Amino acid sequence: MLKTFSVTDIGRKRKQNQDYVFTSQRAIGNLPNLFIVADGMGGHKAGEYASKYTVETICNCIERSFEKSPTLILQKAIELANTHIRQKASEDISLEGMGTTVVAATCLGKYLQVANVGDSRLYIVNEEIRQITRDHSKVEELVRVGVLDREAARNHPEKNIITRAVGANDAVEVDFFTVELTPGDIVLMCSDGLTNMLEDEEIRDILKCPGELEEKAQKLIEAANSHGGKDNISVILIEPLA
Repeated sequence: MLKTFSVTDIGRKRKQNQDYVFTSQRAIGNLPNLFIVADGMGGHKAGEYASKYTVETICNCIERSFEKSPTLILQKAIELANTHIRQKASEDISLEGMGTTVVAATCLGKYLQVANVGDSRLYIVNEEIRQITRDHSKVEELVRVGVLDREAARNHPEKNIITRAVGANDAVEVDFFTVELTPGDIVLMCSDGLTNMLEDEEIRDILKCPGELEEKAQKLIEAANSHGGKDNISVILIEPLA
């Protein structure tokens, strides 16, 4: 059993919401549940279209998949979405250059299977906060090779340049993670509209406060907006129940 809540907010600065969230506690194909955050990019309506269409394509592919392995199910669905996004962009000039991040997860008993492309994130929050996914961004690559430290990376002018996205290239490379969940864990999936506005410890403090998931998710949105709300903000919270 799971308790979940999801919310997406336009933020304080953007004219449209290019984020898209999907949650299902019911089985989708051979997956027992499914959670996705997508943060679209592209001019005018292209980013909004990219995130929504990508999530719909992933869900449809998973529903029809005969694969048994959660990793293969997610990989093939994201690869198909990448192909479809590339095709749509080539057919319609207004969608040219569109793409989207994707972070997807399915909870299999006490294990969480995670797939990631881009810089939307998945965290596990308990007494500490752990970022499970690794950002596919120019700044993250500089941090990994020791050119930048974490503090400098937060305010780097190129921090929004991502190095992988669904729709960016003919082939998409997906990262996968398997996490063992422990009692008291809260799973947080989010777009960078949250993490660019709040430090990890601020996020942890909000999630460790007493209250329902809905209340905690709304507090995260409010905090991100009070810090400037420079981008769309999306949050999925998952609380595994014994």
